[in-house]
Amino acid sequence: MKAMQSQVDQWITTTGVRYFSEMTNMALLTEEVGELARIVARQYGDQSWKPGAEPEDFQAALAGEMADVLWTLIALANQCDVDLSAAFATTMEKKNWRDSDRHRNNPKLQS
Repeated sequence: MKAMQSQVDQWITTTGVRYFSEMTNMALLTEEVGELARIVARQYGDQSWKPGAEPEDFQAALAGEMADVLWTLIALANQCDVDLSAAFATTMEKKNWRDSDRHRNNPKLQS
């Protein structure tokens, strides 16, 4: 993750000139998540594709949208001085102690 954060920072500070404001990047992250949600809703949900709008390669389109979300999240983390590697490790620790039995004991998840 550190390498990815460094790579995004390098691109933004050279090719991209500078970071957008935090608020702009938050709005862009929301937009990217919306684009991901649109294709997931049409492929796996109850919505149908508009005529001619279905991607030729759904898997590639899905991966591309996920990568866009990740890139924008990384940019926002960089400008807010968040080490995503450390934050992710903390989240995994929390999930392991808080949720160690929660899902196993959830009757809704039992087959």
